[in-house]
Amino acid sequence: MRTGSAAYPGAAVLGVEAAWRTGLGMVRFLGASRAADLVLARRPETVTAEGRVQAWVIGSGTDAATRTPSDTAALRAVLSDTDPVVADAGALDLAVEDEATAPRILTPHDREHARLRTALGLGPAGADRAAAARETAEATGAVVLLKGAATVVAAPGGWTASVTAGTPWLATAGTGDVLAGVIGALVAGAAASEAGAVDGAALAALAASGAWLHGRSGTIASSGDRPITALDVAHALPQAVAEVLAG
Repeated sequence: MRTGSAAYPGAAVLGVEAAWRTGLGMVRFLGASRAADLVLARRPETVTAEGRVQAWVIGSGTDAATRTPSDTAALRAVLSDTDPVVADAGALDLAVEDEATAPRILTPHDREHARLRTALGLGPAGADRAAAARETAEATGAVVLLKGAATVVAAPGGWTASVTAGTPWLATAGTGDVLAGVIGALVAGAAASEAGAVDGAALAALAASGAWLHGRSGTIASSGDRPITALDVAHALPQAVAEVLAG
C-alpha cells in the first residue's frame, strides 16, 4: 500500500487495518513517515520496506495538488508495471494516463468521477450512473468502482454490477479508505493464487465482492442501527469474511 500523507495519515492506518482484517498473510506499507509511524503503532506486523507485492493500493489520503515529483514518479512506476492496482483519491489522475498500463480498479466517488470524465474529454455523467461508469471503463481500459449509496462496478466490455450499502451509517469519513484496503486484499489474494494472472473480468468481480464485504461489515458494526466510524467497519471485517467462508 502506498497511501496516506502528512496531512491525512489516518487514511493509511484505515486502509492497512482493513487489508489485514480481510485476511492477508502480509501487508507492505510505503508512504510518508508520519503515516508509517502511525501504521506501525496500530499494526506493528506491517512491513515498511520495499519488496515484492502481488497488488497495490495507491492514493488514499493523498492530494494530487500537493504531490511531490518523487511521489508522482513512484506512483507512475506502479501504474506502468504489471501488478494489479487499486487507485483511489489522489492517484486517480495518474491512473487514467496513457502510460498507466497495469490492470487497474479506479475507485472514485461522484465528484472525482466527474473530474475524471472531464480530463478524459467525456461529457457529464448524467443521472444514469451505471452507463457513465461503463463509458469511463471503456475509455480508460480499467474497472471503475463508482462509490455511493449504490456502488456501481463496471468493466471494459460492459460487465456491470450494483452493490447497495448495508447501512446509511457507512456515509462517514474514512470508509472509502477501508474499502480500498478490502479490495486490495482480495486482489492480492487472487493474484497470489493465480500466479499474477488476474484479468479485467476477475478484477471487476473482486471489486464488487469487496464492496459487498464492506457493506456487510458496516451492517455488522451498526447492529441495532447505531452510529459507526470507519475503524468500526474494519473491525467487523473478520466476521463478514467468516460468514462468507461458512457459506
